[in-house]
Amino acid sequence: MSEPIRILNLFTIMNRGGAETMVMNYYRKIDKTKVQFDFMVHRQERGAYDDEIEAMGGRIFRMCPIYPQNIFRYKRLLREFFDTHPEYRILHSHMSELGYFAFKEAVRHHVPVRICHAHNAPVFKSETWKEKLKRLPRECLAKKIRGLSTDFFTCSEVAGEWLFGRKNRYNLQFMPNAIDSKSFSYNLQKSIEAKKSLGWENKIIIGHVGRFCPQKNHNFLIDIFQAFHQVHSESMLILVGSGDLMGPIKKKVRSLGLDESVCFLGNRADMSLLYSAFDLFLFPSFYEGLPVSLVEAQAAGLPCVVSDTISCQTKILPSYVKVSLQESPVTWAEQMDSILLRWKRKDTSSEIKQAGFDITTNAEWLTQYYINRFNGNE
Repeated sequence: MSEPIRILNLFTIMNRGGAETMVMNYYRKIDKTKVQFDFMVHRQERGAYDDEIEAMGGRIFRMCPIYPQNIFRYKRLLREFFDTHPEYRILHSHMSELGYFAFKEAVRHHVPVRICHAHNAPVFKSETWKEKLKRLPRECLAKKIRGLSTDFFTCSEVAGEWLFGRKNRYNLQFMPNAIDSKSFSYNLQKSIEAKKSLGWENKIIIGHVGRFCPQKNHNFLIDIFQAFHQVHSESMLILVGSGDLMGPIKKKVRSLGLDESVCFLGNRADMSLLYSAFDLFLFPSFYEGLPVSLVEAQAAGLPCVVSDTISCQTKILPSYVKVSLQESPVTWAEQMDSILLRWKRKDTSSEIKQAGFDITTNAEWLTQYYINRFNGNE
């Protein structure tokens, strides 16, 4: 091939979310003389990864948001896009059921390979009433996109079953949320220097990485930390991420008098430094697919206390402890105490690689997968 195959990835916006970070991990490692990534996004503002994408030769195409009031405009923009970009033969959607509209237009334009990628599985009973109202249209679009997809990608069985249905469970292609394990590997001196540089010396640092949205269960996370902080007054909670619910969570932190002990860092590019400074990773999500942040945290040798609703495929190390969301914040705090006493942090990069989450090996596999599909092979 004289020119690389160009893969069109579909996203909402290329900010530092789990799926976005996972794709960027692959993008950095793929052989760009053979495969190049482009992105169709659905926001006009620039995302956190846009500069890096463009520096690596990727193109970014901006569409309007997929809101009900925009749907006719969106369909027109899709038609115009595929009319003027016949070069794309592979679409890779990371937008769950919302990729349906682009796939429908791609079928009309005879795009032969349409990869739909499941990144998580919603648990509607744990969602807000606004999210519950979306259940019927979401399930309807999920059924429709199955018929338009040629390849079913997933990060976990539960995510794949929700988006693609039980009858397709044997057709799933598992794509690990792989990372550069060496960049996160634990080193005692690195940890000491990280805490010092961030002003967190002599503190127990509880870390969390995730968007401020209902799925991540920040309200309960704050309750857990409050219970832990009552026993360990020297502890701090570090929240990495952004989102619509950050304001209400800040208000709750103030009402509990935890202002001095909870830090809101927003989106960060220095995650390796932060993981080195953390002492424990707390993750009480209502649901997940296979979160990149949990893989990164385990690669950093951190003990992880997570909700029992998250797929067991995320467990790599024995320092990974599951707790029911039905348990009290005090019980969660006790589990945190217990694992902090038992677990001796170490370099876990070999375990991450052995478990299949090393990015170098997986990027080679993905490159070859795209080439085979481009050439009409299974």
